[in-house]
Amino acid sequence: MSKSDEKKLEKLVRKTAAKAAKAKGKDRRQFDDTLPPEAEEDTERRKFFSEMKKREF
Repeated sequence: MSKSDEKKLEKLVRKTAAKAAKAKGKDRRQFDDTLPPEAEEDTERRKFFSEMKKREF
């Protein structure tokens, strides 16, 4: 690989990593302002079970 190819690849990797970090974000439900925010493990568990509901066994 030439140096210019390496620089282009490096730039693309940085751009993609930034997009992935931005897209992940915190998607949480909030029903009541007085409730404490959900823990990270709760959101992961909710995503897991929603995926499992879509599958048929």
